[in-house]
Amino acid sequence: MNISILVKTFIAVFVLADAVGNIPILLVLTKGMEPDSRSRVIDKAIVVAIAVLLLFAFGGQFILRYLDVSLGSLRVAGGLLLLLIALQMLQGDLDTPVIDQERDVAITPLALPLLAGPGTLTTVMLLMSESPSPHLSVIVGIVAAMFVTWLILRLGSGIDKWIGVEGEVIITQLLGFLLAALAVEIGSTGIKELFFT
Repeated sequence: MNISILVKTFIAVFVLADAVGNIPILLVLTKGMEPDSRSRVIDKAIVVAIAVLLLFAFGGQFILRYLDVSLGSLRVAGGLLLLLIALQMLQGDLDTPVIDQERDVAITPLALPLLAGPGTLTTVMLLMSESPSPHLSVIVGIVAAMFVTWLILRLGSGIDKWIGVEGEVIITQLLGFLLAALAVEIGSTGIKELFFT
């Protein structure tokens, strides 16, 4: 096992997953859910994120080549997806409990593109090709980073008890604005890659 690749993978995946930054978004997206249901959403999101990261680590280049999709296109698509969610947050469309809308937020947007976004997918693909046999190191790094992310999200989901209704509204609006900015940043990076490189 290559410890250097393992550490690089852990740090990159953990930082890009941004567990702490995603706690308020998780609370908004799972508004109205019972704690058990929210925990199941977190569990599912982590499992899906790990599966997607491993899939891209081993077959990402092949998948993108086969579908003739560039990383720039992947970034633009991820940015658009986040922008749509940000607009819903700003318009108050996410105030209705998720359970009433039958929306599976575990897969989109939690797992994709928040936990396993274009940047993370690109990183694991690059790390996988960095040395002749980094496979085990990358796998362990991904799983370890996602486990720590899972712990943080599980602990953070108890925050809504003391935020209150007004606090939730303020946080939702603020995060909607920040998420929109993040979406534009991801999308613009993709557009630069598509048209200016």
